[in-house]
Amino acid sequence: MRTAPRQLTWPAAAAGLDAHARLRHLVAGALRTGRPLAIWREPDAKQPRLLVARSLEATYTGLPPALDAQAPAGFAFFPFRDSDHNPALFLPADVQYDVTQPDHVVVSWAARELVPNITAWLALPPSPTLAWHYSLQPAPPATTEADYTQLVRTGVAAIEHKAVVKVVTSRVAHRALPPDFDPLQAFDDLCQRYARAFVSLVSVPGVGTWLGATPEVLAEVTASGYFHTMALAGTQPLVPGRAPQEAIWRQKEIEEQALVARYIVSCFKQLRLREYNEAGPRTAVAGELLHLRTDFEVALKDVPSPTSLGTDMLRLLHPTSAVGGMPKAAALDFLQRYEGYDRAYYSGFLGPVNVTAPGVSRLFVNLRCLQVRPTEAILYAGTGLTVDSDPQREWEETEMKLQTVAAAIAPAA
Repeated sequence: MRTAPRQLTWPAAAAGLDAHARLRHLVAGALRTGRPLAIWREPDAKQPRLLVARSLEATYTGLPPALDAQAPAGFAFFPFRDSDHNPALFLPADVQYDVTQPDHVVVSWAARELVPNITAWLALPPSPTLAWHYSLQPAPPATTEADYTQLVRTGVAAIEHKAVVKVVTSRVAHRALPPDFDPLQAFDDLCQRYARAFVSLVSVPGVGTWLGATPEVLAEVTASGYFHTMALAGTQPLVPGRAPQEAIWRQKEIEEQALVARYIVSCFKQLRLREYNEAGPRTAVAGELLHLRTDFEVALKDVPSPTSLGTDMLRLLHPTSAVGGMPKAAALDFLQRYEGYDRAYYSGFLGPVNVTAPGVSRLFVNLRCLQVRPTEAILYAGTGLTVDSDPQREWEETEMKLQTVAAAIAPAA
């Protein structure tokens, strides 16, 4: 078939490389030639996948028309707010490598002109260093404890005065990187540490390099014909020796999670969707943290317009009340006025569309993430505020969340 992808076989020179060394070899070639790439490991999967776009110009600005089997295959990387500095990107699946099928590199028909270049990459000796892409924007300033506690007080006051019902504030931390820091090794470390997370490493010219391990699904369309999303909110540490089900939740955290769940139901109502399954809230483990989680599922066969449900819900959900607040417009206005920095791709979303199979999409909220700079990492964490929020507790919660991804850059963290 004329449009079928091309499978390239590794040359004899690479016969001694294992699957992960081959992945690194491909990453080196993509970075050396200035191409965008995404590496990810899905929750509970054993091995990662790699996607390379043939050029930055070939990326879409925005999502394909629908999250269905007819949409292009690729990797979505969306900011908290779309802007010229932080564009919404969709990297087409021009080159793919699946570590579970290590003998082949798959090249799409649209990228067929890359075949000679990739063949040359594969024949080169392994590269000891990787030239990652860095953002062209200034690094956001680190948030002091005094500044963050004041932001929390301002948020609580806005809730008390009914300007917002809930607002999710966030902060920035800087961590020096070891001289030999290797983002790809850090990605592998996060995969080992957080089996249930969506672990990702995205590097795009001009945009930069982002590493993360997020527990939160934003929108998922499954091979069995279901749409899935979740409400994830409320945080406390996982106590060693104590079962997660024994966790006791404060009223503040219960209400915070309930607001997110109610927002998802309101999105269903906007689409006149009445048939859905709701399970929860329950205590869920995410690394060394516990959250309250409610899952929502819709059978696409029961929806009048199944091909548009995933995209319609995605547009209503993002940014979710779990990362922005509610009402959405008022909460986003509050953050624009008071948060004091540009979140960029933190609390945006990311994930594969039609890569593992036609009609299968898995998009995750970009939480527990960091941005890689030449000598330091920029880390991000946030907390959901209600009228009962205590500034000191909110600061401590951000400290706990920062440790999830900071573990990948130890001992500098």
